[in-house]
Amino acid sequence: MTAATAQSAPQERNGNDRSEAIRVENLHKTFGELEVLKGVSLTAHEGDVVAIIGGSGSGKSTMLRCINFLETPTSGRIVIGGEEVAMRPDGSPASRRQIEHIRQRLGMVFQSFNLWSHKTVMENLIEVPVHVLKVPKEEAIERARTLLARVGLSDKADVYPAFMSGGQQQRAAIARALAIEPRAMLFDEPTSALDPELVGEVLNVIRDLAKEGRTMLLVTHEMKFAREVSDHVIYLYNGRIESGLNKSYGIDFV
Repeated sequence: MTAATAQSAPQERNGNDRSEAIRVENLHKTFGELEVLKGVSLTAHEGDVVAIIGGSGSGKSTMLRCINFLETPTSGRIVIGGEEVAMRPDGSPASRRQIEHIRQRLGMVFQSFNLWSHKTVMENLIEVPVHVLKVPKEEAIERARTLLARVGLSDKADVYPAFMSGGQQQRAAIARALAIEPRAMLFDEPTSALDPELVGEVLNVIRDLAKEGRTMLLVTHEMKFAREVSDHVIYLYNGRIESGLNKSYGIDFV
């Protein structure tokens, strides 16, 4: 299933000449005797925003975690930016070095923020760029300050996560994911752990990223928001994609 482009999207997101950012083919995942994913396939091109909806236990988060190899697929193909992930017959990655390289292209935002509690917000943002990507520290700090301003947290650089609201922590987590300059962003129900009054501030940040033409896969229960920002919505049910709705064909969202 291909995530096509919305008519109302920016001009650079139109046309069929955009390269593939993420492709998943016939993805299966089992936990013991429980088969969670039963042959899921999708494609997102550069600039696509794909919302993934469905009930609890339908396999949404598992699919996202398999794309980033936080969960090991049982079988299937995963291609990131034209590079296919080499997998053994049991689905495990054949090269840990390749997985590390792939993860540097994918910014992941989790339900529960996953900030390092013993580090300040600034230290959270520069940890991977400095120690993994070998970005000079001053350059990483400068970029981190720009990102914090972008998510409305300029005054929180030296604050520890425990002294921030849930919405502030999630915005910091988005900034941290952006700090590696990813090819695509993966959002795993980014507002599910927030109090209702804090949801809007996080959705506003994601909305701005969509307007920039960022490639995003977004697992969400925020149906109105999915309709607003997504080019394509897929409905996952019982481990399978049951339907896909696409703005460019004039099909409305449910």
